[in-house]
Parts: sequence; C-alpha cells; structure tokens
Amino acid sequence: MASQWYSLVSQKLFLASTLLTRLESDGGNENTSRNPAADKEALSQGATELLLRARKLLLIMIARCHQHKAGKPDSLTELEALFPYEVHEVQLLKALSDTAGSWWHHLDQLEEALSQPHVTRKNVTTENIIAISVEQGPDRSPAALKHTLAAITRLARSIEDQHGEW
Repeated sequence: MASQWYSLVSQKLFLASTLLTRLESDGGNENTSRNPAADKEALSQGATELLLRARKLLLIMIARCHQHKAGKPDSLTELEALFPYEVHEVQLLKALSDTAGSWWHHLDQLEEALSQPHVTRKNVTTENIIAISVEQGPDRSPAALKHTLAAITRLARSIEDQHGEW
C-alpha cells in the first residue's frame, strides 16, 4: 500500500522536474510564446505547487508505512498526532522544519509566498528616494527548486527503501 503512495509522490516530483527542465531550457524564450514572462512564472509556480503536493503526499505515505490506513495528514503536526509512539520519519521532518535552509523550510517559505497577494510597490520619485531595497522572499530560481526537488526525492526513496524491505 505504501508503494502506491510512493509512486504518487514520485509522479509529482517527476512532473515538477519536467517543468523545471522546461523553465531552464525555454521558459524565457521569446520565440515560443507571445508572453514569455507569464510562461516563466507559470512554469515556476507549477513546479512549486507540485513540490508542495509531493510534500503533502509524503506525509500520507509515511502514515501508510506505519499502518495508519485512514489518516490523511495535511501537516507535520497532524502526522505526529496519528501516532502514540515516536516515529523516526516524523522526528526527521520536525528537525528539517526547524532548520533554516532545509528543503522543508524552503517549501514552507514558498507556500507562504504563493498564498499571499502580491505586494504593491510605492512609486519612486526623486522626493521619496531614501534607499534601495531588494525584494525579499524565498529563492524561486530553478536551481533552488531543483535542489529542493532532489532532497525530497532522496527522502521519499529512502523511506520507500526502508519500508519496502518488510
């Protein structure tokens, strides 16, 4: 049963990888579209949404690996609440969620950024220029997304290998 969930997680990761490859190769190619900026943004957001979906499915996969057939946790807290005992994978994910720079933390930042309306910027005039500020937010570059993709892929494969031995 858990391997079916692993297949679903892998499918989402593969599709995210496909979008990221396209983003790197022709996401900004003006010859393929009338609106390359919109294409690039669609590919980036699509890959991010697939990574977020894979993370959610990973939680369900972990529940199934531990014989929790009905649970469909939406968060790490909900996953932890399913078990009356300590589960190694939950502890690992909790450590990742508390570590700045981890793939879990990166996905949290991306989810937050995608769930908020775009911030409108103040018009710049010579009277109100004080300092230049760089727009803050999570790294949405293809390289950063691929790094997160690789990390979640390794973890999913590791969990499947560990529980597939039974």
